[in-house]
Amino acid sequence: MNYDEAMNMSKVEFGQMPPQAFLLGLLSAFDNRYQASADKYFQEITWKQFFAIICINLCKEPPTLNELSEVMGSSHQNVKQILLKLESKGLVSIMTDEKDKRKQRFIVTDKCRKFMAENDNNGEVSARIIGQIFEGVDEKSLGVTIETIMKMERNLKKI
Repeated sequence: MNYDEAMNMSKVEFGQMPPQAFLLGLLSAFDNRYQASADKYFQEITWKQFFAIICINLCKEPPTLNELSEVMGSSHQNVKQILLKLESKGLVSIMTDEKDKRKQRFIVTDKCRKFMAENDNNGEVSARIIGQIFEGVDEKSLGVTIETIMKMERNLKKI
């Protein structure tokens, strides 16, 4: 589907909206729909909490609040709130950095690893859902989309 087809199918009147504005709106709406759908799947935690766990696990060493905020693309305040909720559920622990006692680092707990294994079946559930979301999207289109969003991300950091 191209931009003109998408505009014609929409239930909203976009008028002469430029494709850039349409894409930003589309990304925002997709993010909201994805979050709502993911929140329904994990009943014990929210999508943002699950995403924080994923991001902690992506880091080579337990991340600081600053590092995790950067990876997640969110404010320190938002990430701190997410981490405090995860800590209250016993899924994340806060430890003091061994080299710099002023820094706190965040690690997933054994309870979190067990939760992930039970709810994501070692990545199988995520892989299935991702496969459904990207059904019919070829690798070339995916590559262009990734490249475009990465350029947008770099430009956003300049603002």
